[in-house]
Amino acid sequence: MIRECHLHGYFEGDLCPACNSEGKFIMNGRERDQIARRMAGILRHFPEKFDLEMDINGWVSIRELSNSLARKDKRKKWLRDRHISAIVATDPKGRYEERGGNVRATYAHTVDIELDLPTDNIPELLYYPCSRDELDTLLEGGIHPGGRKWVHLSKSITSAGGAGAVHHSYPAIIEIDTIQMIASGNIIFHAGTTVYLTENVESQYCSAVDYENTEYKLLSDVWAEEE
Repeated sequence: MIRECHLHGYFEGDLCPACNSEGKFIMNGRERDQIARRMAGILRHFPEKFDLEMDINGWVSIRELSNSLARKDKRKKWLRDRHISAIVATDPKGRYEERGGNVRATYAHTVDIELDLPTDNIPELLYYPCSRDELDTLLEGGIHPGGRKWVHLSKSITSAGGAGAVHHSYPAIIEIDTIQMIASGNIIFHAGTTVYLTENVESQYCSAVDYENTEYKLLSDVWAEEE
């Protein structure tokens, strides 16, 4: 459930985490999830299907987006701009960004856009998940974006493992030396809370995280408990 505190803005849950007030009801969890999934599709992959104009940096009008969503689904006639803003503000992974009445996805695009995301304060190491079968191939040939426009890197072994577990039971994790990447002229963008983007990662910056690494072992224990 998303609510709005008149002092601290939108929050998820029953009480504002800053002042413990109940706030104003905005939408329930099911409604939020439905709209967020549709937003992700539009802002990352198919704005044209909803007759939306996207600029070169991936921005679309919040007003036009909310109107289009309400028009396409009669059950969402109640949808207003504030509902889009609430989803953006409470997304835990920072998937969306709002600025000047516009909204965009911060990563995972398949549409052609030019990124203007921040490139400073990049961690010295980033991480990439893959299947154990493809680990040696990536260590030898580097990491490329495949069907996406950018290679998506994670801030920690844990976040990389969580992303990789969506597709692989026990993913391998590749560690990326970003100091050397940046020194060689590669650009890395910060997108979302724990996600970083780059065009390609050449093999000389890649090394495998040891399966005996403490953080990886703890992550493996979690996966084992979930099975």
